[in-house]
Amino acid sequence: MPHPVIFATPADIELPLDPIKPHWVLEGAPEVRSKRIATSADGASSVMVWSCTAGRFNWYYTVDETLHVIEGEVFVTDQNGDVHRLGPGDAAFFPVGSRSTWHVPHYVRKIAVCRHALPRPFGFMLRAFNKLVDKLTGFSAGRVPPVQKPAPRVEISRVKAA
Repeated sequence: MPHPVIFATPADIELPLDPIKPHWVLEGAPEVRSKRIATSADGASSVMVWSCTAGRFNWYYTVDETLHVIEGEVFVTDQNGDVHRLGPGDAAFFPVGSRSTWHVPHYVRKIAVCRHALPRPFGFMLRAFNKLVDKLTGFSAGRVPPVQKPAPRVEISRVKAA
C-alpha cells in the first residue's frame, strides 16, 4: 500500500524546542525549534520545519540538506569565509560533512529536506538500476510515467443519399 501524501503549511506549524549544542553557540542565546513533518519510506530522507531566534553559531552537517527560507533572514559564512544572505524564497544546499557559521539577526524559519548520503558506489549502482528500469519499462523508478492522452475523437457526418 502506498504511503499517504502529506500536506503542510510550514509557516503555521507549531515547533517544539530543539536546542543547539551549547558549544556550537558563538554569540547570543539562539532558540531553535524544529519538527519533522515527513519521512521517506526507506528512512533516508525527511522534511523538517526549523526556526531560530537571533544569535550566531556554527552548524555541522551530518546529512545532505537542501533548505528553503520562508520567513526572516540569515547570513551564512561558508567554509571559504564567504558570507551569503538567505531570505524568503532563497534556497541553499549543504552537503554532508560541510560546516558553516550562521548569523541570525532577528529570526529565520526554513523548510529543510534532509537526505542521508549513499556511499558513492551505492549511488552509482542505484543510478545504473534506474537506467535499466527506464530501458525496460519506458520510465524510471524516480519518474512518474507520462499520462497517455486518448486519441482525438473524430466526428463523422453522414450524408443521406438522395
